[in-house]
Amino acid sequence: MNTRCKISIRGAVQGVGFRPFIFRLATELELNGWVLNSSQGVFIEVEGEKCTIDSLLVRLHAEKPPLAFIQSLEVSFLSPVGYSKFEIRHSESNGEYSAFILPDIATCPDCVKEIFDPANRRFLYPFTNCTNCGPRYSIIEALPYDRHHTTMSKFEMCDDCWLEYNNPLDRRFHAQPNACPTCGPHLELWDTNGEILAHHSSALPIAVDAIRTGMILALKGLGGFQLIVDARNEDAVNRLRTRKHREEKPFALMFPSLESIKEQCEVTALEERLLCSPESPIVLLKHLTHISNPVSHISSQVASRNPYLGAMLPYTPLHHILMRELEFPVVATSGNISDEPICIDEHEALVRLNRIADVFLVHNRPIKRHVDDSVTRILLGRELIVRRSRGYAPLPITIENHPESPMLAVGAHLKNTVALAASNNVFISQHIGDLETEKSYNAFQAVIADFKKLYNAQPQEIICDLHPGYLSSTFAHNMSIPVTEVQHHYAHIASCMAENQLEGTVLGVAWDGTGYGPDGTIWGGEFLLTNETSFERVATFRPFRLPGGEKAIREPRRVALGMLYEMYGEGAFEKTHLAPLQAFTSEERSLIRTMLANNINSPVTSSAGRIFDAVASLLNIRQHSSFEGQAAMELEFLANGVQTEEHYLARSITEKTIFQLSPKQAVANSPQHARIIINWIPILEAILQDIQEKVELPVMAAKFHNSLAEIIVAVAKQVKVKRLVLSGGCFQNSYLTAATVRKLESAGFSPFLHQRVPPNDGGIALGQIYARIRHHSGIKKIHHQLQSQEITS
Repeated sequence: MNTRCKISIRGAVQGVGFRPFIFRLATELELNGWVLNSSQGVFIEVEGEKCTIDSLLVRLHAEKPPLAFIQSLEVSFLSPVGYSKFEIRHSESNGEYSAFILPDIATCPDCVKEIFDPANRRFLYPFTNCTNCGPRYSIIEALPYDRHHTTMSKFEMCDDCWLEYNNPLDRRFHAQPNACPTCGPHLELWDTNGEILAHHSSALPIAVDAIRTGMILALKGLGGFQLIVDARNEDAVNRLRTRKHREEKPFALMFPSLESIKEQCEVTALEERLLCSPESPIVLLKHLTHISNPVSHISSQVASRNPYLGAMLPYTPLHHILMRELEFPVVATSGNISDEPICIDEHEALVRLNRIADVFLVHNRPIKRHVDDSVTRILLGRELIVRRSRGYAPLPITIENHPESPMLAVGAHLKNTVALAASNNVFISQHIGDLETEKSYNAFQAVIADFKKLYNAQPQEIICDLHPGYLSSTFAHNMSIPVTEVQHHYAHIASCMAENQLEGTVLGVAWDGTGYGPDGTIWGGEFLLTNETSFERVATFRPFRLPGGEKAIREPRRVALGMLYEMYGEGAFEKTHLAPLQAFTSEERSLIRTMLANNINSPVTSSAGRIFDAVASLLNIRQHSSFEGQAAMELEFLANGVQTEEHYLARSITEKTIFQLSPKQAVANSPQHARIIINWIPILEAILQDIQEKVELPVMAAKFHNSLAEIIVAVAKQVKVKRLVLSGGCFQNSYLTAATVRKLESAGFSPFLHQRVPPNDGGIALGQIYARIRHHSGIKKIHHQLQSQEITS
């Protein structure tokens, strides 16, 4: 007896060749019916014998396309209606929008083979793609994912491409961006006035020659412009730094091949897999100190004083062709002036990048939205995303409890992302960046409008940071919907909890540079104990002052002086033999002395990130920082490779010296008032002693990191909670994280880390949503318990 089966599939099932896969599978099994894309996912109806349909359901899971992800599959059996064939039907766009939008996917091996095959009609064609690779998120304009809903809609397919598109046995069957040299996008090479120097196949060889001669190329890539320069050319790299206003922050590199990366870097099996993955991110790799081929030596200006290189492989046909011609590594950095979003339009780039680039390689396929390169590293044998964008965004994090109506979270001020909660999915945007400029703020607003349109969602609530001065918070309060504020460090912990699907009580360790506390001070070294609805601040570092306020963030010497003042008062200014004091003139020291003594522009902080800065200053590693986290990074780099369990929490230092208990009345009156104050003074005193005894810098750096890990274990033992969540920018530090996890596990605790969402402020938007959902579901649970007690009584 024949039956009809209705199948509803949700997940990442559009843009991955799922409908062609179903078509081939149903045809092979001689089942009739149809498959279509909808704004919710993929819908299928098949008719045939029950055992054959069961076979389709089993194989559907086992043989699905490699990039597909099935979140849910609903099946119901109905009476047959007499389908006579199996077909792919036109997409439906009614109802809620819950289908996953796939990220852009790196060029697959089959397409790479074609573009370098002289006999293939796509030989050296820079926009080759198929159902397994190519642009997705950067070109989609609406759901469902069909060609007329993408920026490829203006390119009408030629007869050959149309035949491929409609052939169920072809790799390009229903590949929406399908194109070839006859009908698809093409390249043009422009000078700085926008005059066309070359076009189509003649444009790229001239661009290659420009790079070889030391020129800076602005290349329109997949999700925006990149600035390309020969990574071996010291003068060219310096010129790029000067023009881009990027003093010391490391540049990313693109290499021609995996073998060329291995000539420069240590590459583990996990790192190799990540480099060659469909996401194709930038991977932070240990730079080899001895290079076998001096000709390919990377300029020292690429990543000054940094033992790591950010390396990636070509991920579009254009990059593959370019790098095959060059045969040497290039700097491939974002096409912008520092602190601005990357350019996505060639005419915009001509204006904004005019004083940076010497020549422009552009194309006529519109980019719908900016998508930066993602940055990752391998930490403790697992992938850790540092910047989540191309290859990952906007795939969601799935949560158990979900809001009754859509919610929007607007993230933090730095490393901003936004997030939209719809049903049990939290869709996280691509990296937007620091909201420091008007252009960045405009990009932030554009991403929010874009998300609302893409997912056809009208948020009924908006969540933001507590900080009243954040542009994201101002935006939230200007909306005409209810606003919920979530404390910054609680959002960090909630983000890691959401990613690891944790509920209930955990001890969250949130360490970073800056976050606004409910008491009006700057938090950043926090131990937060979660409860059903919120958190309690159980421990924090002894507060100290930051002379100069925000200026101290860029000047570790100021932080060190603030901590020395907390230790010695006026006597701190007599210790002129110390590096931080030597970094100031006598006039500057006098001014800071007045500021601290009279509490002038010297806000109070408990920031762990600033403690890193102070120690870096005391060890004279760095007195000024040109980018966020630079001093802390260099302190970490010093410690890397040091094999020691030594720390500064000597046995002579009693637990009472390190842990100072707050007055019980103060704690009872406010959950903002920590039960335990961690006194860092003995640690700094021990470091000063080591400096006097001229202990080697790497050993001091390692002992400092180990001390922080020991403090985390000690607090965990005091609080007596087994599950610990580690979040915040400090846990991008590989030495600190590895030491902390090792010590926690040895002591019987269960530490949880980030993986697919950054531990830095790029994960805040997810945490804001999860914190709000936890509060809402916790309140409902409490009400239910109270009602049950009333009924019982």
